[in-house]
Amino acid sequence: MTKRSVLVVLFDDVQSLDVTGPVEVFAGAAHVSGDPGAYPIRTASLDGSPVRTQSGLRLAADSSLADADRPHTLLVPGGEGTANPDPRLIEWLRTHAPRADRLVSVCTGALLLAEAGLLDGHRATTHWAFCDHLARNHPAVDVEPNPIFVRDGKLSTSAGVTAGIDLALALVEEDLGRDAALTIARHLVVFLRRPGNQAQFSVQLAAQTARREPLRELQQFITEQPAADLSVEALAARARLSPRHFARAFRTETGTTPGRYVERVRLEHARRLLEETRGGVREVARAAGYGTPEAMRRAFVKALGTPPAEYRRRFQAPAPTH
Repeated sequence: MTKRSVLVVLFDDVQSLDVTGPVEVFAGAAHVSGDPGAYPIRTASLDGSPVRTQSGLRLAADSSLADADRPHTLLVPGGEGTANPDPRLIEWLRTHAPRADRLVSVCTGALLLAEAGLLDGHRATTHWAFCDHLARNHPAVDVEPNPIFVRDGKLSTSAGVTAGIDLALALVEEDLGRDAALTIARHLVVFLRRPGNQAQFSVQLAAQTARREPLRELQQFITEQPAADLSVEALAARARLSPRHFARAFRTETGTTPGRYVERVRLEHARRLLEETRGGVREVARAAGYGTPEAMRRAFVKALGTPPAEYRRRFQAPAPTH
């Protein structure tokens, strides 16, 4: 069994879940593999001292960063401590991080990697609230604000907090196979189903909520009735506005067009049905408002790069066992 050592970088005001989420996944991988030493996990801070997380939890370090051995996987978590990092930490990352076989950041840990110049020329993501900051301050980084994680060669970056678990599961699936990752996901009571290009937000969270009540009610109607006639003309009639006035008002208040909003709702609904039900593709297409399986297939390939049948094969939740 190949040994894949994991070194987790610690610093004051780290986000504890960024540390413990992936660590539990790698620890589970060692157990599933049958070799307790398959993923040796170590933690290290600048001087080897314990750190205080942003929630007040105290974490002990196994060693100083200077004394840490070169790991297979170097994991850099995020948290409030990334706002004003110790220059010594940035210098250590700049010098030592490239030596790891896999370089992983969770949440705003990507800001530390960017500060060290390790994201230049690479695709990367981070917590949605800091994507603009990352792009603005590090223009050499190709920031992708929507995915929950992005993999670019040996570099992997994830969005906020729990997305680190999704990324760690993807790495374990690469190492040990889907069955091993699925076993860990079940143990952690999470689904092994979120692809890296899944959006950080649901449609309802990503779009602004309209201020005017008729438009808010319309957003709710679209979400609850994706198979209804959701053309601009039909929606405008429900809002008692002219189509032109409705389209302009909807975009002003939500930040997106009615058509684009409907597309996102239908895609999200179809994905949920494929993940959580056993209905056929034709049935899902009809329930999500696509009309035909071919129309749904085109939408999936355009947005996710994979057809519905393959999406279901990869991400459907396991059937309950009795």
